[in-house]
Amino acid sequence: MTVSQIAVVTGAAGFIGSQLTERLVADGVEVRAVDSFTDYYDQSAKRRNVAAVDESLIFELDLALDDLSSVLEGADVVYHLAGQPGVRGSFGAGFDDYTKWNITATQRLLESSVASGVRRVVYSSSSSVYGAAERFPTTENDLPAPVSPYGVTKLAAEHLCRLYARNFDLSTVSLRYFTVYGPRQRPDMAMHRLIEAALHDGTFHLNGDGSQIRDFTYVQDAVSANRLAAEADVASGSVYNIGGGSSISLASVIDTIEQIVGNRISLERHGSASGDPPRTGADISAARRELGWNPSVTIEDGLGAQVEWHRNLFG
Repeated sequence: MTVSQIAVVTGAAGFIGSQLTERLVADGVEVRAVDSFTDYYDQSAKRRNVAAVDESLIFELDLALDDLSSVLEGADVVYHLAGQPGVRGSFGAGFDDYTKWNITATQRLLESSVASGVRRVVYSSSSSVYGAAERFPTTENDLPAPVSPYGVTKLAAEHLCRLYARNFDLSTVSLRYFTVYGPRQRPDMAMHRLIEAALHDGTFHLNGDGSQIRDFTYVQDAVSANRLAAEADVASGSVYNIGGGSSISLASVIDTIEQIVGNRISLERHGSASGDPPRTGADISAARRELGWNPSVTIEDGLGAQVEWHRNLFG
């Protein structure tokens, strides 16, 4: 196993990327933190995420437009976490942003990685590529069938990684995350909104009846998966499910948060959202076997840590 010395993290000011960047720095890796600081959500939150990172290591770049050669020069691993997130915003006129930052940006990054001699690219994909899967737990060999434009763009970027692996001998590994949560989670995500509602007597807009099941993955477990994927001796173009082993209903998550906070959450009920599959569940046996990865944080402990972060940050 080769240990990387210089790593580039795209989306380094984001939810997972900022915590991966901190882990790499703590591990003694030279990091170049790349982010375009888009206004998808409050930019001050992104700046806060990288406040502990030396400013000389932060590169404000648009992967879809800017020259990437200088930031990739001499790097041996790229962790590609940048992209346009969110299922609901990918419908309608917003789709242009998803094609730009999930597909075009990935293709340009892969081209530049080939030209710069990067050893491996670890791409952050999503369980959204499966859509309404036919069986659970879902394996990497099950047919991807996205039910949202967002999922389509994440799958397209996976295909780009594979074709650059095949045609240009660029080692790539794609990680399909299943519902990552924890400290620094984006404000549009369900856990963030639920915890804020519980702490501040707010109202949570619930789509569906709460019976939808998700495989929840704690953010530090996702970070560990990235580190292992960068160094493992695996076939180029490999794809792995990264799920936390906590497949529970949204209603159960609501109950758990209420118990941790000690307060009831007011629910405003709406119909099911477009692009929202009724269930997700990951078969992670390949990641266990080939990456040596195992999730280590239970949903109760992970939610407790996220609640504590909200209390410390927002009061």
